Amino acid sequence: MSALAKNYNRRKIAFSRGKGSFLYSSKGQKYLDFVQGIAVNSLGHANSYLTKAINKQSKKVWHVSNAFIIPEGEKLAQRLRQKTFADYVIFQNSGAEATELAIKAARRYFYKIGKPQKNRILCIKNSFHGRTLATIFASGSKKMTEGFEPKVPGFDHFNFGDHKALKKSITKKTAAIMVETAMGESGIKVIPDWCLRELRKLCNKKKILLILDEVQCGIGRSGKFFAFEYAKIKPDIVPIAKGIGGGFPIGAVLMNKKVAKGMTPGSHGSTFGGNPLAMSVGNAVLDQIFKKGFLTNVQKSSKYFMDELNDIKNEYPNIIKEVRGIGLLIGLQLHEDQNKFIKKLEDNKLLTMRAGENVVRILPPLNVKKNEIDIAIKIIRKVCNEMDSI
Repeated sequence: MSALAKNYNRRKIAFSRGKGSFLYSSKGQKYLDFVQGIAVNSLGHANSYLTKAINKQSKKVWHVSNAFIIPEGEKLAQRLRQKTFADYVIFQNSGAEATELAIKAARRYFYKIGKPQKNRILCIKNSFHGRTLATIFASGSKKMTEGFEPKVPGFDHFNFGDHKALKKSITKKTAAIMVETAMGESGIKVIPDWCLRELRKLCNKKKILLILDEVQCGIGRSGKFFAFEYAKIKPDIVPIAKGIGGGFPIGAVLMNKKVAKGMTPGSHGSTFGGNPLAMSVGNAVLDQIFKKGFLTNVQKSSKYFMDELNDIKNEYPNIIKEVRGIGLLIGLQLHEDQNKFIKKLEDNKLLTMRAGENVVRILPPLNVKKNEIDIAIKIIRKVCNEMDSI
């Protein structure tokens, strides 16, 4: 009997090792892993470049307090600043922490400019921003908040795509609009570029902040370093995590100069955030993602995968309702319950995850090979055929 609490409904499978796109179970079975820790292992399992980086740093310094300068973190922050809209970075350990800090930074900004009454964040209902008390109420999901009352105040919501409700929900107390550029847990729903541009204009008009949560869709997952780059806009605050660590726990918040002015000494801290071990891995991840042609290849892999999946959809319209996604953040919306489909994929040695709106979430590593995509396509087509015959 496991001593672990039952807050996870774990599948009855354990893995002893992994390499690239594949995992090997404790029973010796080989699986094509298109979960990758839920978009975490951006460069696959046991990536040799990351392994060398972490081994090298582990022989130097693992951890020091943020009371001291951490050169590895200075380097990573500088590289993020050079490649993005951001002027400053604060490192964390996870996506939830990063989103929590994004909320704090928005409120702190208005407090510092003498408008403390502007402290409410406007979010999409049934979105996902983390599992802390603040972030579950920011997400606006009854399922996530059940049993965790009293409600954490300061959040308002509108339905995805309801632009009239969005505009009506902005009040004199609104500090920021916070949305996932591409919604993962909620069903792989991508906010269109024109909508992002309108959000930026709206925030400018109302003199409020735009927070784009790229915890899952950032760091190359979309085919750009950040998904919002397709819309050619600049947000004010962006929380990141998952892919930046390639499997090592790293989170961060990127912010522009005006927001960063509010984050004065003592306003926020993190014991482990920005430690040398994590920062060395983050720098190694960027070494790979910033290589010439890497992101172009993600886009090519995405197009190939999406085209093949749409072919399967057209073959089996009674099984697949829609192919969704951006880059290598891909979803198959099914007509029937996705759990049986996911189990059949697993039985055929392909690992996927569920998401909202009856979506099967597919998250290969960013350096996935064409022949590995072909394996996945073959399995998905086989499962569609089996279920269509029932």
